[in-house]
Amino acid sequence: MESGKSSKKITKIADDNASAETSNTGAAWTPTAESKSKATTFRIIAVVGWLVAIGCQVFAYFKLQEVPVNMYWMIGLIVVALIFAVIGNILWKKSNRLDPASEKNKFKFFVQNQLGMIISVLAFLPMVILIFTNKNLSGKQKGILGTIAVAALAAAGLTGTEFNPASVEQYTEQTQQVELLNDGVNSVYWTGSGKSYHLYQDCSYINGKRTNEIFQGTVAKARELKKITDLCDRCQGKAKKAKALDVSSELTE
Repeated sequence: MESGKSSKKITKIADDNASAETSNTGAAWTPTAESKSKATTFRIIAVVGWLVAIGCQVFAYFKLQEVPVNMYWMIGLIVVALIFAVIGNILWKKSNRLDPASEKNKFKFFVQNQLGMIISVLAFLPMVILIFTNKNLSGKQKGILGTIAVAALAAAGLTGTEFNPASVEQYTEQTQQVELLNDGVNSVYWTGSGKSYHLYQDCSYINGKRTNEIFQGTVAKARELKKITDLCDRCQGKAKKAKALDVSSELTE
């Protein structure tokens, strides 16, 4: 597909699979070997982070049995647990963009995408209950620790919740859409702050004054790195018009 050149710096995001940008229209999208490997690594680290968070909460449970309760220990354990839980949540969600689940199995799809939220609730909700029901804490101490624990539960739960989960079906549909409009090539453009990916590097939406660099890669890379799921309407319209002109030219020849 012909297009003009952009005056901005074009940075190509490499894919380990040499055929990732070639047409495979009709086939279901599959992650590359590199993406699957990264996803596995992220998931292992995420699980370790969650285990540390849960371990901190278990330790905090025993600290709650002491009289008097050491407030500094409790606050420190909750904060450390939150840090590791958030790290685990972020890496788990990133792994799901690299190697998404299929929507065919609804239960598995939900659990895989919302596992961070589930673990966060399991890690922090019991602690919130234990704090407010603990007889060794004064009303003031319960207020302080309870507020911190509830805030940690909310923060961990939010970072663990996937509001726009990726799926094999989404990647397949989006990739095929781009290939259909882009002469069978799975290649798009996006910016660091953009919300859409583009078919043309000279699209005015990504060539504004605030744009210094434009990235080029596959649909999956745009989703993986920037969570971009939408094709630019202007690029889509331009590509459709170009396709229509090509068909019209062939018919008149």
